[in-house]
Amino acid sequence: QVQLVESGGGLVQPGGSLRLSCAASGSIRVIYDMGWYRQAPGKQRELAATITNGGSTNYADSVKGRFTISRDNARNTVYLQMNSLKPEDTAVYYCNAHVTPGTRNGPTYAYWGQGTQVTVSS
Repeated sequence: QVQLVESGGGLVQPGGSLRLSCAASGSIRVIYDMGWYRQAPGKQRELAATITNGGSTNYADSVKGRFTISRDNARNTVYLQMNSLKPEDTAVYYCNAHVTPGTRNGPTYAYWGQGTQVTVSS
């Protein structure tokens, strides 16, 4: 079983910063892509940023230049540094990871964290 646990959400004023963390634990053979998605009230879940296990990154246009995704492969952890936050960044942020579980080569599955609330408001 693989678990993803997020932390770092909260309330911040417009223009402020937050750093989200997501740690993967359990029986993990390989973690491939990791990423952050977000879902605002009444909207569909959307991609914010992804990162491969080699460090290649991809960002939604709406967060480019403001958000930075990074990962620590030794700690099975992915981060999202969010700067210059705007009210429209308010959402539940979900961590995602593509993982081959167990101790042998096998299929890869997508796992999700429970989500962490980010609220940008004055």
